[in-house]
Amino acid sequence: MHPILFELGPISIRFYGLMYVVAILMAFYIVKREVKRKGIPLTEDQVTNFVIWGVVGGVIIARLYYVVFNASFYMANPLEIPAIWHGGLAIHGGIIGGALGGGLYLRRRSVGFWTMADIMAPTMLLGQSFGRFGNFMNGDAHGAPTDMPWGIVFPYGPASQEFPGMATHPTMLYEIAFNMTFFCFLWFVMRKRDYKDGYLFALYIILYSSGRFVVEIFRADSLMMGPLRTAQVVSIGLILIALACIFIKKLNRPKGA
Repeated sequence: MHPILFELGPISIRFYGLMYVVAILMAFYIVKREVKRKGIPLTEDQVTNFVIWGVVGGVIIARLYYVVFNASFYMANPLEIPAIWHGGLAIHGGIIGGALGGGLYLRRRSVGFWTMADIMAPTMLLGQSFGRFGNFMNGDAHGAPTDMPWGIVFPYGPASQEFPGMATHPTMLYEIAFNMTFFCFLWFVMRKRDYKDGYLFALYIILYSSGRFVVEIFRADSLMMGPLRTAQVVSIGLILIALACIFIKKLNRPKGA
């Protein structure tokens, strides 16, 4: 485990950044394929722009979300605010920012936001899996100490600084496992039936938030809201909102039903 894949003189290629590049390319490929399969009236350039707007919005808000909940550190170290290669992108902020960015791009087009949100839902789980692998190589988003046989002693990063020589829960790998499981499930649901717009995205919110709530139990670097873990509070709120949308709008029915 090492945060740097390789170096070319002064240039360092980090796993964290590389994983985000891979995630963006995968998202573009899947969205382009699904847009064509569903006959959605977007050109390839428009699909590219939609993904770019979503990614930019996601990264900006994910970083701001993280900075706000670590305000004391970043007020003392303001030059660290743009240093996303050191880690520090909050996924709940990324979801909000990605939705805002993609929604802004689609607002003057004939394609509805929820149509595209449903296509993006599985790709977000895939992208989050790549991102967590970057966290694994960075040694951040780490767990608390454990004596379980699968505990990992991280040689680099925040995990090694906080718990030197101690085995910790590999919470990044836990999240990769449930993200990939939920990705496969959403992909199956998406291919099985054409549900009402918004259903797949609501399912994504419920599945991811449920998994994240559980993983937070083992995290050692959680963002906090007083005595509460921010991710768990936000996860509960998002689950309730998504469930309400499904049952009030009857999203779990096929289109036309």
